Formats: sequence, C-alpha cells, structure tokens
Amino acid sequence: MNPERLPVPAVVRLPDGRFVYDDTPAPVITQPQAPVPVVVQHIHQAPPDRTVQRIALGSGVGAGAVAAGVYFGPLLVGVLTAMAANLAILALLAAVMAWGVVTVVRSVGGSDGKAAAKRFGRRGR
Repeated sequence: MNPERLPVPAVVRLPDGRFVYDDTPAPVITQPQAPVPVVVQHIHQAPPDRTVQRIALGSGVGAGAVAAGVYFGPLLVGVLTAMAANLAILALLAAVMAWGVVTVVRSVGGSDGKAAAKRFGRRGR
C-alpha cells in the first residue's frame, strides 16, 4: 500500500488538555437506491433429504422428533458400521482358527489325524 494514500488521523484535544488521535471513521454518505423487488416463491415439494423432518414438524410432533432424526440417524449408521466391522473380524478370526486346528491335527496326529481330517471333511459335504 502506498504511504501517501493512507488517511491522516485527526488529533483532538480533550477537556483535560491532553491530545489524542481520533480514529473514528468519517460517516459514509450513500446514495439512495431503488427498492428491492419482492420475490414470492412457492415451494410445492420438500427435498428428499429433509422429508422426515418436515413431516415431523407438520404433524405436530415437534422439534424433538426433528432433533432425534438429525442426531440419532448418523449415530445409528456409525453404530451399525462398527458392529459389522466387529463381526467381520470375528468371522475372519474363527476361519483362521479352524484352519489352524485342522492343520495341527493333520501334522501332529500322523495317519490317524489325517484320517480324522478326511472323515471330518466328508461329513461337511
């Protein structure tokens, strides 16, 4: 910014004799403008993401139902996602453990273990 174009602060003398800078902005004079046109807009259909909240407000249920829908909706999605992730981990863990048991029985049990593993495999089919 050019230092020559900076505003010069006004110096004011207070009743007690001190001098202070007066940095209050000068009043801005604006030109009168044309009146803003009034736009009347008719909304005939609510957007799909807010339909439940609008129905709750319109049926007299009140803001509690709206708050519950807004707050508990994403919370429920998060809880269900966490539960699904836990179940997937448990299923993977069960499959790995079953594979480990079958492998140990085959390797340690000798011919009896291999025969037991074959019999177990035939029953499942």
